[in-house]
Amino acid sequence: MFFKRFKKLSLQKNITLILKSRAKNFQSAKVSSVGVIFDYDSYHNYDFFQELINDLGVMKNKIRFIALIDQEKNKPNSWDSFFSLENFDWLGKPNNTEIDEFVDQQFDILISYYNHNKQELNLVTALSKSNFKIGINNEDPRLHDLIIDVDPSKIDVFKNELLKYLTQLNRL
Repeated sequence: MFFKRFKKLSLQKNITLILKSRAKNFQSAKVSSVGVIFDYDSYHNYDFFQELINDLGVMKNKIRFIALIDQEKNKPNSWDSFFSLENFDWLGKPNNTEIDEFVDQQFDILISYYNHNKQELNLVTALSKSNFKIGINNEDPRLHDLIIDVDPSKIDVFKNELLKYLTQLNRL
């Protein structure tokens, strides 16, 4: 119990350090690669994400998913990658190759599709080397470049707003 709480505090400290040193280097090129991070237990509609990516005009081999699950033993096999709190050491550093590969990939946009403020999701979002970060969680506005404040169950509203803003930004 004590170590879990210490791990959470370490995660928050790492997020703060990463966000302080983040240099925003936006490029106005068209979207050609997308990363999606989400909480599997709260939302796991794979068809919605596939439809959204098709509407963005991104090829299927340029999409990467990663999801937070409660425990490694509950790991489904329908998504690309998974991680859990167990994949972070007691200092809050990731020790999982799937997390390392995801955050090192240079996506044109990263979609953080989670509404609850979970430190594990926030850390992976902060670590990502994505060019433009889009989220629906506005509890820490430093994490995302564009926040679409919508309930995760309202997928049509999110999709319409995302397409509208990316068109306005000349990214589609």
